[in-house]
Amino acid sequence: MMIKIEDLTYKYSVGTPFEKTAVDHVNLEIEGGEIIGVIGHTGSGKSTLIQHLNGLLRPTEGKVYINGVDIWADKSKMRQVRFDVGLVFQYPEYQLFEETVYKDIAFGPRNMGLSEEEIDKRVHEAAEFAGLKPELLEKSPFDLSGGQKRRVAIAGVIAMEPKVLILDEPTAGLDPKGRNKILNQIRAYHEQVKNTILLVSHSMEDVASFADKVLVMNKAKVFAYDTVENVFVRSEELKSIRLSVPQITNVFLRLNEEGYPVPRNVYTVAYAKRKLLAELQKRGGASHA
Repeated sequence: MMIKIEDLTYKYSVGTPFEKTAVDHVNLEIEGGEIIGVIGHTGSGKSTLIQHLNGLLRPTEGKVYINGVDIWADKSKMRQVRFDVGLVFQYPEYQLFEETVYKDIAFGPRNMGLSEEEIDKRVHEAAEFAGLKPELLEKSPFDLSGGQKRRVAIAGVIAMEPKVLILDEPTAGLDPKGRNKILNQIRAYHEQVKNTILLVSHSMEDVASFADKVLVMNKAKVFAYDTVENVFVRSEELKSIRLSVPQITNVFLRLNEEGYPVPRNVYTVAYAKRKLLAELQKRGGASHA
């Protein structure tokens, strides 16, 4: 088990009139190599939850295990935990600060005490994973486009070779082309290294096309944790907590309600196409599809 959370509770401003429970007795297990989409409206607890995974926040109650190790059992090992669990914040380009892209990506590996040879290797590999051309490495990160800056920030975390990569709204503010480029690069990276990825996103389409499972947070608790199709088929329940489902899911749910024999658990356009073609073929109407 790569991530195990036991009865995790976190409270802000304990002992004051502003005390608030942001995460409330959460239990969760995530296998190594899985891609998890994390969704929930603002204030649901999702951002607080992910900040516990690399020790940015300490639980008020409960425990967090990474690869079988209680991350707060020995404070002296917290530095290694933060190398093992890489967290890319929303709008990470605002955290870029070095004079070149190369130095920004090298910052994490250098803090790990690696040799210059190993640092150089990791910088180039991470840049390639993130879709950055070699000629960009000597440029100032502040001269790059928004999408390029986002990829530099992601490369900086990838260069530490984390066992768990957490991406908080990695496509926020990008146009569709930029969003697809970043998600495709992350997917290609995952296929090569097979690590665990948590993708926090408000885009149901991104989560549906990218994740293996979906974690839904609501009112500081886990509302649902299941496969993509099993979560999004619960459209009415999701709407009741002010969340949506992918547009294609809504289309198929409506068709189903109107009496058409189509599946309800459709969540991507590609999946919808396969299901429709299969249905047409059964009826003998897909000879020219």
